[in-house]
Amino acid sequence: MPIEETQSQVILTHPENKDTSVSILKYGATIFSWKLEGREQLWLSTGAKLDGSKPVRGGIPLVFPVFGKNDNDELLSKLPQHGLARNSTWEFLGQTKSNPPTVQFGLNEKIANPDLTSLWKEKFNLILTVELGKDFLKTDIEVENSSNDRDLQFNWLFHTYLRIPDIEDTMVSNLTGMTFYDQLIKETIVDKHPVISINEETDVIYQNVDSSRVIQVVNQGKPTHTVKRVNLPDTVVWNPWIEKSAGMGDFEPKTGYKEMICIEPGHVHDLVKVAPGEKWQASQIISQDALNYQAI
Repeated sequence: MPIEETQSQVILTHPENKDTSVSILKYGATIFSWKLEGREQLWLSTGAKLDGSKPVRGGIPLVFPVFGKNDNDELLSKLPQHGLARNSTWEFLGQTKSNPPTVQFGLNEKIANPDLTSLWKEKFNLILTVELGKDFLKTDIEVENSSNDRDLQFNWLFHTYLRIPDIEDTMVSNLTGMTFYDQLIKETIVDKHPVISINEETDVIYQNVDSSRVIQVVNQGKPTHTVKRVNLPDTVVWNPWIEKSAGMGDFEPKTGYKEMICIEPGHVHDLVKVAPGEKWQASQIISQDALNYQAI
């Protein structure tokens, strides 16, 4: 069956290749596995909780309505880092297409985590669309301001953990000349390097990256993933390295940093503002050749 629903998750299998699939947890609407022809594309911590007791470490967690701690916005300042979307059980809305298999999940303030919506008393409606292609995975988000009288302000981020063979042989390309904010040293820098190589803890936010730039992850000279962004001007590049990995209880194995890199398309360097009754939409497409993917 192309679409299988259980009590806790939804599994899509491509009708033309039974070894190409995606698994989505209803808690957080988190994609925790994406296989292309049997090969896992996402990194998932062996310590990740898939029982709804806490957000998943790995896969593609959803960050909304705040990325980090926001002390400038009275409402958002009350929320924990990364917000409430990944801490809430989403409603499975069903299948919208059979080939490529496509499903939707929904979340609003009425069904979201009540401990967090009590802190952020805004009206919103989120629709996540997941589309599984033969050689790509597209995740699309629509955010509607369901208030009648006030703007909705928020961040959005696809916190994507990509699985790679070896971080020391991996580079990220096509961000040369872009401005980034280094969250470790708290400085804004223009990247003049031809590629990004990771040999220490890395946590940077590339800002206002034109959507025409397709970000590519390369291992030993061979592309492993390309990431195309629609209406997501920022990209976080993150790897916790040795010390940070050791300090995260759910990051397992502790050497897992060698086999993952986070390439996270989002809108985080400032807030999206949506007027009452209006909608905002954005998406990411991950593949081994996103340059050829036109169905956006």
